[in-house]
Amino acid sequence: MRMLVLGAGLQGSACAYDLLQQSAVERVTLADLKPGRLPAFLKKKSDKRLVTARLDAKQSVRLRKLMHGHDAVLNALPYYFNYSVARNAIAAGLHCADLGGNTEIVQKQKTLNAAAEKKGASVVPDCGLAPGMVNIIAAEGVRRVGEAESVKIFVGGLPQHPEPPLNYQIVYSLEGALDYYTTPSWVLRGGRPERVDALSELETVEFPHPVGTLEAFHTGGGISTMPWAYAGKIQTMEYKTLRYPGHMAVMRAVRELGLLSLDPVTVKGTKIVPRDAFIATVSPRLSKPNGRDVVALRVEVKGRSGRRVVWQLLDYYDKTTGISAMMRTTGYSLAITGVMQVDGRIRATGVHTPDEAVPFQAYVDELKKRGIEIREVTNQ
Repeated sequence: MRMLVLGAGLQGSACAYDLLQQSAVERVTLADLKPGRLPAFLKKKSDKRLVTARLDAKQSVRLRKLMHGHDAVLNALPYYFNYSVARNAIAAGLHCADLGGNTEIVQKQKTLNAAAEKKGASVVPDCGLAPGMVNIIAAEGVRRVGEAESVKIFVGGLPQHPEPPLNYQIVYSLEGALDYYTTPSWVLRGGRPERVDALSELETVEFPHPVGTLEAFHTGGGISTMPWAYAGKIQTMEYKTLRYPGHMAVMRAVRELGLLSLDPVTVKGTKIVPRDAFIATVSPRLSKPNGRDVVALRVEVKGRSGRRVVWQLLDYYDKTTGISAMMRTTGYSLAITGVMQVDGRIRATGVHTPDEAVPFQAYVDELKKRGIEIREVTNQ
């Protein structure tokens, strides 16, 4: 199989790396506006199957030309490219998967379903960690308990060695994290989709040593379209982000003070966007190139019968490759989905989210091969 990966950032590079570990993959084309900026784990990998290409994703003609000769497009570009990439992939007759990141765009991608079916193409948005991995696990929980009553999902990318005052390091994108902190979260309450304020409804969740007690609070986008897919079928469904204790109180104060606002203010005659200034100021302090991370995940599904299933994951920075836990759980997830589309384990053509299309056991087995072990801790 021949795979085209769009975006040579952290997640796209991790996706390309994982594809190169698969003997069935004949070629990986990694396309980016700056294709020479490969991370060390790809630079030192002398594999003739890896080809880089320059791409401005805004240029559809160039994108379509680059797609020629590939079996699937794995899109790790910013979310605002997802619809156009999917549309072009369908036109070229290729399978396509992306990392999602914007629920409205996923819903727009769903309008391409008939076109994808006609071309025999599979399009799966939201194929990262959250949304992505958590959706697949939650859907399996719903199937297991029969009539589900509640679904609770908790995920966080954390530093292994937290430092005050935020006890946080950038493991994906600070800009993306701040979007989630300022965007209301869609949940199911009483079986109906509702919006709740981000950075609200604090609770604690316990994980095994050395992680211990974490705090959890609402953030936007983590489960994408699931509240609408399960409306009227499940009473309660919610997604919360995990952080070390104390993080939410600080970030809520930062937000309430207007430091995350996108509305410009005038400072000494110059218009400045508060959020841009905040990112520019704190990014150097939260960017820790040598910092080692951990991804914590917990999915709890309870049925009306009282049956309950719980899955848990703690995945750590890989010191052998230098690939972070966030890259492993996000980029590898995208790669696994793309391979499944091409080899037929994802059978449905058209546009389907991971909870609809990705086979749970095959997906979990693939993660386990990579040392990412989702443990079922409760089944009663």
